[in-house]
Amino acid sequence: MTTATSLSSPLSLNPSHFTCRKSPISKPNFVHFSFQFQSSLIHRSNSLNLLRPSNNPNTFICNSSSTVSTSTTSYEFSDGSDEVELRLFIGGESIQTSKDVIVDADESYLTIKTKYEGSFRTAMEISLYDKIKPAETIWLLDDDQLVVNLKKQDPEVKWPDITETWESLSVGVAQLLKGVSVYLVGESSEINYKVSRELAVGLGYAPLDTKELLETFTKQTVDSLVITEGSNAVSEAESAILESVSSHIRSVVATIGGQHGAAARGDRWRHLYSGFTVWLSQSEAKDEAAAKEEARINMQSRSQGFANADVVVKLGGCWDPDYSKSVAQATLSALKQLILSDKKLPGKKGLYIRLGCRGDWPNIKPPGWDPSTGTGAA
Repeated sequence: MTTATSLSSPLSLNPSHFTCRKSPISKPNFVHFSFQFQSSLIHRSNSLNLLRPSNNPNTFICNSSSTVSTSTTSYEFSDGSDEVELRLFIGGESIQTSKDVIVDADESYLTIKTKYEGSFRTAMEISLYDKIKPAETIWLLDDDQLVVNLKKQDPEVKWPDITETWESLSVGVAQLLKGVSVYLVGESSEINYKVSRELAVGLGYAPLDTKELLETFTKQTVDSLVITEGSNAVSEAESAILESVSSHIRSVVATIGGQHGAAARGDRWRHLYSGFTVWLSQSEAKDEAAAKEEARINMQSRSQGFANADVVVKLGGCWDPDYSKSVAQATLSALKQLILSDKKLPGKKGLYIRLGCRGDWPNIKPPGWDPSTGTGAA
């Protein structure tokens, strides 16, 4: 089983595309996520391997680890509003003075190396929860602990933990979403449903399933509706349900999978834009590089409605419901990166809902705009 995620920010007027690597929590072999945001947001790249493919001048690919990578994971962490403190336990005879420790931090990345048997090894290598002020980073040795103080760029962003555990991502992303709902789309209703349940529990959101709602209302299965009424009828009925739930907050909505649902059709996205959308897509990629390339192509393609999603999660290998939490964690990590690249996104989603989900995403028109005519009200 492999997992890959891809994000796109619809607000970027001149986007650049990124693909990043992180380790998941369990069975999937790798997690990729790629996202689009304005290239001016990139300040330093000493922790990133930036490549610019010649066939696309607006495309970058970066590879970066974002989890604790090793020799020790014993630490204490606290958030003090405008700064965070990490206490890493590095006891041992090899650590005698500050020369036996290397701490390298930039705005969003931290690497700690300690001396062991004459050479340095990585004790911790992480992508930070949000940007810091590297020039104000202070560290010192306190007996068997390395104490690192990191000054936060944004005191309003709370760090549940310094590593991306399921618990820290659940708390942190719920905070960043600001109540905006999450919609899961893709080829499989089952996968959408299973992952939505994990996300709902983690975020403390209400779980909703448009397939279940449709079948309860019509007293027919989706398959029987397709046979008797046609796929257009299923898509129209789900669109009506999506209109109804678009004004809800703090919900994780599993949509109908495959080509019969509303999300598969680009002209049915009017109400899906009210939330953060996640495309859960099974992949035939055989390795990490192929999955990364597939994710990049998906983000550039507009051949199917799913490509309108904010986040694309690639699932390689045979699906197993036991993978649901791993996929949910990858989704949270990707949503975090997307929102942190543009913190105005949740507010803009909220404005879009308040103005009636008129279909003008991402270029929201003033009040009174008529979607049927493309002009303001007379």
